[in-house]
Amino acid sequence: MSAAEELTHVIRSGWRLVALESFEEDRALKLLERVAAGSDRTCLPWTLGSGLGAQGNSISELDCPGAGSFAAGLEAMADHEAPALFVVLDAHRVLDDPVAVRRMRDLLPVFGARLQILVLVAPVLELPLELVREAARVDFPLPSAAELSKLFHRVVEKQQGDKASTDETVLDDAVRGALGLTASEAVRVFRKACRVAGGLGPSCVGEVVREKRRVLGRTPALSFYDGEDESLEAVGGLEELKLWLRERRRAFGEEARRFGLPSPRGLLLLGVQGCGKSLSAKAVAREWQFPLLRLDLASAFGSVSQSPEMAMREAIAVAESLAPAVLWIDEIEKGFDASGSDAAASRVFGSFLTWLAEKRAPVFVVATANDVTGLPPELLRRGRFDEIFFVDLPSAEERAEILSIHLAKRGRDPRHFRLDELAEQAARLTGAELEQIVASALYAAFSKGRELDEDDLSDAMTEAVPLYDTYEERIKELRDWARHRARPASSDERMVDLFGP
Repeated sequence: MSAAEELTHVIRSGWRLVALESFEEDRALKLLERVAAGSDRTCLPWTLGSGLGAQGNSISELDCPGAGSFAAGLEAMADHEAPALFVVLDAHRVLDDPVAVRRMRDLLPVFGARLQILVLVAPVLELPLELVREAARVDFPLPSAAELSKLFHRVVEKQQGDKASTDETVLDDAVRGALGLTASEAVRVFRKACRVAGGLGPSCVGEVVREKRRVLGRTPALSFYDGEDESLEAVGGLEELKLWLRERRRAFGEEARRFGLPSPRGLLLLGVQGCGKSLSAKAVAREWQFPLLRLDLASAFGSVSQSPEMAMREAIAVAESLAPAVLWIDEIEKGFDASGSDAAASRVFGSFLTWLAEKRAPVFVVATANDVTGLPPELLRRGRFDEIFFVDLPSAEERAEILSIHLAKRGRDPRHFRLDELAEQAARLTGAELEQIVASALYAAFSKGRELDEDDLSDAMTEAVPLYDTYEERIKELRDWARHRARPASSDERMVDLFGP
């Protein structure tokens, strides 16, 4: 359901107070004007500086009744008896006046009798407790591809004239590149990209994407991740996880909907550090050709420009506007470990859980965790994620595969090495440690002025101190917890012997 349809239903259902969160004031006003006209009402904006109905154009107090305070604005609204949508702009700045809020509550029955609705518009709205049950919240998503396409067509026509031909394929690519921006941001980015690239062309699309990354850099909790060559083939072992992901590769399209399949929601990867959880998250996006977004919970809670709730809502809105997309949350237990004691963290955690359970946009969430004791129990409940996988230390066969991958990455033919013997020696090493083994062996060979050989790899393994030796008890506890609560990510279900040589 579109925002216009939802607003129309809210108005016709008799709501007298509506909360609309958006950074796009102009776009929100245009939407409200259309909805008001369709319901035989007048749209009357109110601001502290311009009063009621002036829309910033008045220059005298006579032309702007209700300017200066929210209480004065409410009295101006009370004097207007015709059906209307009163739109309070920058509402977050005026809701801290208890007298005005009480007056607003007194006027709501009057507004309802007159077929009037009060719409609060702000980038973020934390309603006073007494208004929470009075207001209908309406989601106002970022512009869709269809909306941006219309805006970009207008820009091209204005820049090149009506006779100019438009490459629709390039324009569609530019639209996809601009998804996640507000309408005004997208237009500004597109105009600049066209000027820098000398017109609408393939290079223009690259400029749009680069400019978007700069703009979205202001979203503290969200960042784009540029994958290098990560793919599922670059992940050693974890065959059960790979199979699960490949089965869902085509599950996001219309064909899957007709077949009766729901969109995959996401997965939670638990396990030992350095065993491929984060690499798998990156590989999913590469395999499915989806944009990869990284949600940084620490940045959301540490932002000085936004509240944690606002930062999280903005990040989710951007992710949904880019859907289908992969949203990667690394070490999720660290982001929510204070949710039980910190009020802000608790609110953010609650809203995040609600979104996980109820989201409709095809945003596939991949969360990783190293410490199950830090995970809130609510996060593990079925319905939040499609599956919970446990990523263990690699088996001997997986260790050989990981060594092969990293040798090949560095220009060496894995067939020239006895990988089975090296894999046996590398027992209890993680995938990340095996990568460092190859790097250390290459450094040693390079310093001696010769080619890499097996002795270099073997010596590097002898010198390495496995993570297991430091966190033996924690790894054992993690395995015991996962044995009956999570699905093994590897096809080899045999547990690595914790106390073996």
